[in-house]
Amino acid sequence: MSSPFRPHPALRVYCLPGVKGWLFGLHDGSRVLFFQKVQYWGSVPDRPPIGSVPIGSPIGSYPQPIQCSVNAIDTAVNIAYTMCEFYSHMTRENLLGLHEIATLADVTPSAVANWRKRFPDFPAPLAELKSGPVFRERDVDVWLAKRDGKGLPVLYYDRLAAKRGDDPMLMQQIERAVENLTAKTTSLDRPGILLGKIQSGKTRAFLGIIARCFDRGFDVAVVLTKGTKSLAQQTLSRVKEDFREFIDAEEIQVEDIMSIPDLTPYELNKKLVLIAKKEDDNLNRLLDAFKYKYPALREKRILIVDDEADFASVSFQKRDGVVGAGKISSQIDDLRGLVANSAFLQVTATPYSLYLQPDDTAHVNGNSLFMPKRPQFTVILPTHDKYVGGDYYFERSIDPDSPAYYFYREVPLQEREALKKEDRRRFRVENILSEKRTEVLRDATLTFIVAGAIRRLQAKAGSRPPEKYSFLIHTEQRRESHEWQETVATAIRDALIREARKDTPRFNGLLQSAYSDLKRSIVLEGSSLPSFDDVKFEAVGALTDGQLMITKVNSDKDIHELLDDNGQLKLRTPLNMFIGGQILDRGITINNLIAFYYGRNPKRFQQDTVLQHSRMYGARSMADLAVTRFYAPQHVYQIMKNIHEFDGALREAFESGAHDQGVYFIQKDAQDRVVPCSPNKLMFSDVVSIRPGRRLLPMGFQTVAKTSGLANLNKLDRQLEILVGSEPDEPTLIPVDQALELLRLAYANLVFDNSGDDDDEKAHVAALEHLSRTSKNRIAQGKSWLLVAKDRDVARYREEGRFSNAPDTKQQAALAREKAADIPVLMLLRQNGEEAKGWRGLPFWWPVIVTPQAAVTSIFASDTPSTNTTVLKKKGRSNKMSELRLRQSPTEKGIQALMNVGLTREEAELKLDAASSHAPALATARAKR
Repeated sequence: MSSPFRPHPALRVYCLPGVKGWLFGLHDGSRVLFFQKVQYWGSVPDRPPIGSVPIGSPIGSYPQPIQCSVNAIDTAVNIAYTMCEFYSHMTRENLLGLHEIATLADVTPSAVANWRKRFPDFPAPLAELKSGPVFRERDVDVWLAKRDGKGLPVLYYDRLAAKRGDDPMLMQQIERAVENLTAKTTSLDRPGILLGKIQSGKTRAFLGIIARCFDRGFDVAVVLTKGTKSLAQQTLSRVKEDFREFIDAEEIQVEDIMSIPDLTPYELNKKLVLIAKKEDDNLNRLLDAFKYKYPALREKRILIVDDEADFASVSFQKRDGVVGAGKISSQIDDLRGLVANSAFLQVTATPYSLYLQPDDTAHVNGNSLFMPKRPQFTVILPTHDKYVGGDYYFERSIDPDSPAYYFYREVPLQEREALKKEDRRRFRVENILSEKRTEVLRDATLTFIVAGAIRRLQAKAGSRPPEKYSFLIHTEQRRESHEWQETVATAIRDALIREARKDTPRFNGLLQSAYSDLKRSIVLEGSSLPSFDDVKFEAVGALTDGQLMITKVNSDKDIHELLDDNGQLKLRTPLNMFIGGQILDRGITINNLIAFYYGRNPKRFQQDTVLQHSRMYGARSMADLAVTRFYAPQHVYQIMKNIHEFDGALREAFESGAHDQGVYFIQKDAQDRVVPCSPNKLMFSDVVSIRPGRRLLPMGFQTVAKTSGLANLNKLDRQLEILVGSEPDEPTLIPVDQALELLRLAYANLVFDNSGDDDDEKAHVAALEHLSRTSKNRIAQGKSWLLVAKDRDVARYREEGRFSNAPDTKQQAALAREKAADIPVLMLLRQNGEEAKGWRGLPFWWPVIVTPQAAVTSIFASDTPSTNTTVLKKKGRSNKMSELRLRQSPTEKGIQALMNVGLTREEAELKLDAASSHAPALATARAKR
């Protein structure tokens, strides 16, 4: 950078006396430049100008707050001479800021800032201005020439960050992670953890960490991926994409461990990235490379990056009562044992199996406080401004003013069963458009076509190229089910094509219904809505021109052929429907996903896995969100919402550091007591998160019949009138045991469509008791507030088809939150229960628990491995065999037999319940209510 001013023959000197000393001003013909005065009159200023004003400006106003007068001192020859000498000197000097040095060295400004910290001989700045430090160009030139590649790092990350356009927050966290990896000792027991949200750019981040680690002296990076060819290929493609410049310059070599060539000494001297799946053959090949084939690697500095670290890496096997590490964990340990110097980084969005590992010291002095096993460090990745996660889908979705309010539609259990396998007693595929048991999938398909048409028309109207869109059907693991679903989806598409060509009333009615559904959320989002005629023209064209492509993805071979050069599923046509199972559960990127038909039952899976199924997470435009739709059974949606809340609760604890003080894990024992729960049971159980200041309430229930529930209702009515009177208006403080009895009475008149949903009763009873008895306010311990309201008339279903979840008014909710400072509030809201509102004509009390603001985050496990499973284990049976034996109970066999002849599971359960005089498990559960 050249000097900011030029010599002028009419140079004049100004002297500005001010309250903080003297300033010199040099007039160069266009400006007056100010220099701080030095100690005595004849000296030369050793700093650049501190500012300037144009000629004609009121010089006294600069710099503020100094007030001064201007005195021309043309006769002061000695001063003028001295200043002119300095002025001449300055015009011969070029001054550089960080950006100019970065341009000169072809790096980023952050790299230059990094040099200043890392290299003591980096030139000192002439001044530290508000805009940044200023350096003499000749000093910088000398420093760069002196190094000339001898010790000056290549600075891979700076070049990578410049190419990718990494934002400052991401760069800051990458630097923080690398500082920790270089300064702290990591191990399998004490790893470093990079914690990001699902689809929030974790791969981008750990590739940046690898690049910076190479800058810091690491020689080899081993990237461990989930054990599928597809994800390994996607990771390999992504590494090669980001590191292309370094690969082409022969600075970095990237290899899949299963196809690695014989490496020459020349290649071994490069920076090396090895990709390996977390699978026996891959890891054995990796170990063999370090042990025998390339022993020189053992002396190099190694970074091990465990991507999707909650998958397989942290696993435990229990043999003869002793818990030990699983196979993959042992192999990673073996690798670390081979090398002289290594660092270990785990990357995940679902860290719970990493933090919440089995620990025999989970409870302290009988207290239900579990202290999670801490990693060596945790670096939390920022989310970018376009990131959309569970907050949108499961929290904003209750706001009628948000487009998210309309994104969900229920899939009946009968439809989910019908899509498992062909059964002509359930429905006939030739009548697909009129079949009740595939109605939602039919509507979802047409809504997807209409949504794609709307988005493509919006793009054309905005002079943008139209995008391609995707629809994922993910309901079963079995390939036979995928074959049948492909048949059904194809039949729906072909039937719609026939109807569209004939322009039938049925087609127009279905099209209008889809358009009206999408219109509600598009209007709320604020996007322009094309006319129905334009959308119809586009949608008919999409159908008749073959723009809807249906693809089955259920094997590594299929996925390999379907990936593009970036390792993402190819979108070959404007509208792409993918049908798959577990292979699509995480990692594989599906762009522009605007429809998701989800039928798998998360209650059978670990919470980590279920959360990863949420393929709608990631960078999403608001215009895409306005047409995004999610289809699932009600209880599945509710479980996913619970898991989102669980994820949010633990993430808050991790981010805030609250888990240093502990996270409560509780359950109910056989004697119905609240007891500590070992966190490793989270892998087998349902959970309900109990967070400060939140509401806990049942949803998706129906009341018992009027005749069977009236006595219990009258009992609860009488008890409440005794406690709060006939016209309650203020909360009442009562013993928690009394509150628990009221809560149980309220639940006794509620029944749930899905047998697992009544687990909420256990959780809410446990939460109410736990939060009261563990209150930090000793005076309030063992008590609860009771807030009662009558004559409520909430409908069972909301307008868009979801179950109602707001039995309380805003005023009641605010009052309850105000009272719930140290102890919980139990709200009981008497609903009229009218049949016109979807109920059975029986009034009932809807319970709502408001958790204290001062509560510690708690996790309730409502289901744990049964006693029968434990007994079978002791006899030497495997856990898998135990679960199989439990599933094949006489009741279950009867249900399966009835389902095989065309009944739904619900119908089969009711039939068995009515037919069995023994009333096994089902009748007992109903009798309790």
